[in-house]
Amino acid sequence: MTTNQNQSILLAGATGVLGRHIAKALTDAGHKVTGLGRSEGNGVRADLMDRDALLRAVDGQHFDTVVHAATALRKPPMRHRDMYATDALRIEGTAHLVEAARATGARRFVTESMVFGYGYGDFGDRPVTEDDEFGPRGTDPELERHLAGMRTKEQLTFEAAGLEGMALRFGLFYGPGGTDNILTLLRKRQLPAPADHGRVLPWVELTDAARAVAAAVAHGRPGQAYNVADRTPMGFRTHLLCVAEEFGLPKPMTVPLWLTRPMSYAHTMFSANLRVSAEKAERELGWTPAYPSSRDGLAALRAATAR
Repeated sequence: MTTNQNQSILLAGATGVLGRHIAKALTDAGHKVTGLGRSEGNGVRADLMDRDALLRAVDGQHFDTVVHAATALRKPPMRHRDMYATDALRIEGTAHLVEAARATGARRFVTESMVFGYGYGDFGDRPVTEDDEFGPRGTDPELERHLAGMRTKEQLTFEAAGLEGMALRFGLFYGPGGTDNILTLLRKRQLPAPADHGRVLPWVELTDAARAVAAAVAHGRPGQAYNVADRTPMGFRTHLLCVAEEFGLPKPMTVPLWLTRPMSYAHTMFSANLRVSAEKAERELGWTPAYPSSRDGLAALRAATAR
């Protein structure tokens, strides 16, 4: 399915790291983008968690499509509690934004989702596809809190009456604006990394992720989810080694996995082993990653920062 270009798009989270890249990708594709968020620089100033204020802020406005890329994260989450505000935003905030989308007469609703919605366990060597279960029950209360957020966010997206909802399940982000925190920690030698022992995770460069959103706005099928990741799954430590090597920084210290337990959320992520297939996004959205691996994307980032 292909929709008309030059749409009017409301982008929640437009001033975030991913949101800034999405705004550029949508603008480059010919759309008119209005940011929605609490900070200055947004055309619509409102907090997604405040339903009444949000509905007042969009009153009388019209948008063709609403894109939900808002999170409550200002830095990489290390402990489970670092995810709580984003978990709430995925549930209450999404419900409010769906209501606001309907109020503006929007037809499409594209939501940012995550590959960790498949779970945080060991999925072996088989790439996970969109046909696999999404949002299984968490094996403990903390994991269930995170998984419920991702599960509910997609359910609200797909079940919104009158809206063509679709979800993009992104791998781990890196790239312009996203790798900065890691660079700082590596420079200070404050980021130990557990040995991967064969565990890998999906990655996606931020400008590639943003182009996938623009492709979904134009070509996505209502009610569908799309995995968005590059073609080279990579362990977290291996990714950090690539960052250090590319930018000439000290290698992160290798530590046993158990030593990262105080960083409860990071420990959970380090323990996961997950590959996903993005073949559906490539086939249906016409999207392909410009950077097939994070080695490629990091080399481009270093070249850009050196200019």
